[in-house]
Amino acid sequence: MRAHEAGWAHAAVSVRGPAWLREPADANALVPQLWSSTARKVDGVLEVGGVRLTDLVAEHGSPAYVLDEADFRARATAFRTAFSSFDVYYAGKAFLCTTVARWIVEEGLFLDVCSGGELAVAVRAGVPAERIGFHGNNKTEAELAEAVQLGVGRIIVDSFHEIERLTRLTRELGRTARVLIRVTAGVEAHTHEYIATAHEDQKFGFSISSGDALDAARLIAAVPGLELLGLHSHIGSQIFDSSGFEVAARRVLALHAQISDEVGVVMPEMDLGGGFGIAYTTQDDPTDPAQLAIELTKIVTEECRAREIAVPRLSIEPGRAIVGPAMCTVYEVGTVKAVELDAGAVRTYVSVDGGMSDNIRTALYDADYSATLASRSSDAPVLLSRVVGKHCEAGDIVVKDEFLPGDLVPGDLLAVPGTGAYCRSMASNYNHATRPPVVVVSAGVARVVVRRETVDDLLRLDVDELQPMED
Repeated sequence: MRAHEAGWAHAAVSVRGPAWLREPADANALVPQLWSSTARKVDGVLEVGGVRLTDLVAEHGSPAYVLDEADFRARATAFRTAFSSFDVYYAGKAFLCTTVARWIVEEGLFLDVCSGGELAVAVRAGVPAERIGFHGNNKTEAELAEAVQLGVGRIIVDSFHEIERLTRLTRELGRTARVLIRVTAGVEAHTHEYIATAHEDQKFGFSISSGDALDAARLIAAVPGLELLGLHSHIGSQIFDSSGFEVAARRVLALHAQISDEVGVVMPEMDLGGGFGIAYTTQDDPTDPAQLAIELTKIVTEECRAREIAVPRLSIEPGRAIVGPAMCTVYEVGTVKAVELDAGAVRTYVSVDGGMSDNIRTALYDADYSATLASRSSDAPVLLSRVVGKHCEAGDIVVKDEFLPGDLVPGDLLAVPGTGAYCRSMASNYNHATRPPVVVVSAGVARVVVRRETVDDLLRLDVDELQPMED
């Protein structure tokens, strides 16, 4: 018996994997819910947007983020259609570039940004200022001044200091800023669970229970240059049901009514936030936008009816749910190593030419991902494998556990689905790695929308005191 066969015989005991992971019936097949809508395998080669990833890598190199334009647009349209009575803000922090910002406008969505850099991308893309929302718990004076001068559609205020800054800036600039108050409702929701108490120990927002949110409303209402639009609540991420939204909406609408009664301001809007989940593995079962719209509308409508108040204009902020499944990352295998563990078990480590510099989420959040052989078909028995990066860190893991063909060799391509959200946005130059390009695929054509970094890009920022600085 070969070593890897012996290891597989003991794997259930000696190699700890997630309980949900099951050996696939066909290692060459794709699990449709994990991939963008145009992804398919043709003779074992993964094709996205009509482009074979072997051809894409031959032209653009690896690793590379591959963005399916048709899938992205379809998901954006699905949210806009399902939430037709809402304002749908795409959360740019998930992934943003000028091309994506333009798609968002073309598909009828608004854009949410949370830094001066993201705002600059929106401006460069020509996003109308009134369709921009500006988030952030510590916006600088310069960022706020830029937002006020541009006339962004709304600024989500997050602290008393920010209210002071906006009060001064609107007076100095002779402008009016439209604002929402971010509140903490004491609800935290992640994946399939939510907790409804004692979750106000965080950096975001004004506490409802302490009275800070009500005090913020009083302050804003007294400033001529600030227009109070409503309240904003965000309860978490990777949420698969509406339970947490129901509890949060009840508390936020109670404050909404209190502000109307005690401050005398009837706020026209309310933002329910984002955090809608996607499928990273077969364990995940996200709710489709149409069902989400039904559930969230019902929650708010019934609560408003019970309080005998008008239903405010609602908005949501999907980011991951639009771009996450629309992108995959393709890597080239560099080494395959069988590591013998206790009791004769073996774990197969598959090293690729990227890692935590292009996807930090596994190391940072213990996130789960899937992977598939993308460059050929294989009839070899599958092995429980761990896909790891090339960085000098033991925690540099891309996919913790996946069944992959046992005949992987250097030069094979692996693709990881669901990497559209926060992978490129959180990418780094750790170990002086250069960040991969974003390549859009559509109708059989691949085009670069974010180019690959080069060593020259890295060295350009490195001030060599023995060399004259560039102008």
